[in-house]
Amino acid sequence: MAIPEAVLKVGGRTPIELRTENLVATYGDRVAVRDVALRCNPGEVTAIIGPSGCGKSTLLRCFNRLHERGANARVTGRVFLGSENIYSQGINAIQLRTRVGMVFQRPTPFPTMTIRENVASGLNAVRRGLSFSQLSDSVERALRRAALWDDVRDSLNASALALSGGQQQRLCIARALATEPEVLLLDEPTSSLDPLSTQRIEELVYDLRGSMTIVIVTHNMQQAARVSDRTAFMLDGALVEMADTRTLFTLPGDARTEAYVTGRFG
Repeated sequence: MAIPEAVLKVGGRTPIELRTENLVATYGDRVAVRDVALRCNPGEVTAIIGPSGCGKSTLLRCFNRLHERGANARVTGRVFLGSENIYSQGINAIQLRTRVGMVFQRPTPFPTMTIRENVASGLNAVRRGLSFSQLSDSVERALRRAALWDDVRDSLNASALALSGGQQQRLCIARALATEPEVLLLDEPTSSLDPLSTQRIEELVYDLRGSMTIVIVTHNMQQAARVSDRTAFMLDGALVEMADTRTLFTLPGDARTEAYVTGRFG
């Protein structure tokens, strides 16, 4: 799906292509991701589906160099953010994660921080010297983009733990959005939420498309069909097939993909 240029420029940065070449990720002797070549288009939502243990989350963690922080973890191959290989020497991983934000399976608000402090935490790490007014504007903008401002505008100094599970997850999205990333990674973001909260997160993903490149790992094929432009199917660490979402679910090109999306295994 082509995204209009006017939409691409919403937000602080222009969406960017995310691409891998010959990507392999291991934990010691175990290969979790096998020779993956994948392209995520700028401003689109890419869903990654597949059975548990197929390497989806590991692949996602390679996109912002979190995988390498694991014990005995190693990555070979290349991951490009635009034309830049993020595994090149001299790339600052902390700075990279301001450009490639990530939200995890369960809400992870910082428990000792207020709502305001949670959202501002990433900004404080990378943009020192902001005035209180500048910081407040950035916090409000992030909360508005995460569809949470109206819920918390009068309780910014309250504990983040006072929020519901769905609100906490949207707070984590706001925290990631505060640094105005070009890419947003979502790892099973609704798996621990109730149906109403899940719907709100899906609506948020739909609203954010175009302003950034989004990659979502999900076990829920209906969710992938609802929110994504393109879908990738993984099996045993390998990328089996990638296509626009409608095609992958209705006319898959590989028998293994068809078996998975029709519920014959997984």
